[in-house]
Amino acid sequence: MPRMKPEDVELFLSQPHVGVLATLRRDGMPYTVPVWWLWKDGAVWLTGTYSRVWCKQLLRDGRASLCIESGPPFTGHVEFDGTCTAYEPTDFDIWPISRELAEKYVGRGDPANAAAVDAFFANMQTEPRLLFKLTPSVTRAIDMRVYRGKRADREYQAAQEESP
Repeated sequence: MPRMKPEDVELFLSQPHVGVLATLRRDGMPYTVPVWWLWKDGAVWLTGTYSRVWCKQLLRDGRASLCIESGPPFTGHVEFDGTCTAYEPTDFDIWPISRELAEKYVGRGDPANAAAVDAFFANMQTEPRLLFKLTPSVTRAIDMRVYRGKRADREYQAAQEESP
């Protein structure tokens, strides 16, 4: 698989793609959930509420994986395996990063969405919320825009093109 160039990884991670977070249940089975995320200073930030299953699981066992996938025009995926650290509002100001998440996903870089961002962020502040910082120990970044398939796949496709 073709690895994504570092500059493309940064561009990919700046986009509002939804990720799928995998956490661990008490019995060790994985649990997956779609999440919004923010790539900042070499880590992934996630926000949730204390009542969410995945937040409870991360508070108990911080091991997690996040898979972020996108279709055209930037077909690829980035995956992180690592450990999450919880940041609670009593010890850490969670709101600046939470605001950045709202701006990324609700605002989408469009000033016309400012009122929607403000409303969404105001609602976030009424919830019993916390942040998690996923520090990657393993990162995989695959650029599917340049993937040509395994050799056998390419040979099969070429033979199909030559057939009448």
